[in-house]
Amino acid sequence: MTLGTAADSKTVAMRLAAITCAAEQVNLYEFRPVSGAPVSRFTAGAHVDLHLPNGLVRQYSIMNGEEEGDRYVIAVKREAAGRGGSRFMHDELRVGTVLEVGQPRNNFPLIETAAHSVLIAGGIGVTPIVSMIARLRSLGRSWELHYAVRRRSEAAFLDELRAGGDCVHLHVDEEQGGVLDLARLIGAAPAEAHLYCCGPTPMLEAFTAAASSWPAPRVHLEHFSAALSPAVESGFIVELARSKLRVSIPPGQTILEALRARGVAVQASCEQGICGSCETRVLAGEPDHRDMLLSCEEKAANEVMMICCSGSRSPVLVLDL
Repeated sequence: MTLGTAADSKTVAMRLAAITCAAEQVNLYEFRPVSGAPVSRFTAGAHVDLHLPNGLVRQYSIMNGEEEGDRYVIAVKREAAGRGGSRFMHDELRVGTVLEVGQPRNNFPLIETAAHSVLIAGGIGVTPIVSMIARLRSLGRSWELHYAVRRRSEAAFLDELRAGGDCVHLHVDEEQGGVLDLARLIGAAPAEAHLYCCGPTPMLEAFTAAASSWPAPRVHLEHFSAALSPAVESGFIVELARSKLRVSIPPGQTILEALRARGVAVQASCEQGICGSCETRVLAGEPDHRDMLLSCEEKAANEVMMICCSGSRSPVLVLDL
């Protein structure tokens, strides 16, 4: 995975201009800046933080084309068993509501120079893929999409996606007797291709296993939620290099929680290690990485860490804070 660049903490007041039903339990939300100014530039695969009126902050992929400078369009599936953000979006938000929206970040960038792109989406994981396909079409690049849903009624954006002809392959679990065979699919992919996957955790696990022999720079995935438990073990000290503050991390707390308890203002959003907003430079010590963003090589380098979920393997961890 290529590490995205963390955005600053600035937010922009944006008005919810439209809500549209896209599929079963899936709504489209269109946001436009209250000021009428252009939105911050974004690239295919990017996401933004929505600061909801009930205090929740949630990350959603931008699905409209990056050439559109006046709005962000996101898609949200109502998850009854989720953490509450999607339920609030579906049940409480109304057209005209003004929200604070963070700056775009991209932890799932499209490699525009790839000879061929194999795009794999599961359910609402198709959202960032829609913007990628729009970009690939504009560039005239070669691509194919494999889109898996449990039921046909859950397949959003099919007309838009199929405008490209035979590049789109829909897999409906209940009609085809099982889940998409990712091992077969990836085994048939051109050797020079880049592979992308966004979907639920079982799909990402199957994708990672099927692509394990591929060069890491050509394998890209994005997580909806953390697959690892946060590091909440005590027994180490975090030293903040700029202020010289030393904080002992108590049992049951993450580094982020412990720093907040000491009055240290630290940028964070998802608090699961999937968005990158709390990325922090490591000056000394060995982190216990628990995030879903850094590659194996980046984790081994120990140059940065996500303090919302990662801990320390060394007695003292010195951070650039």
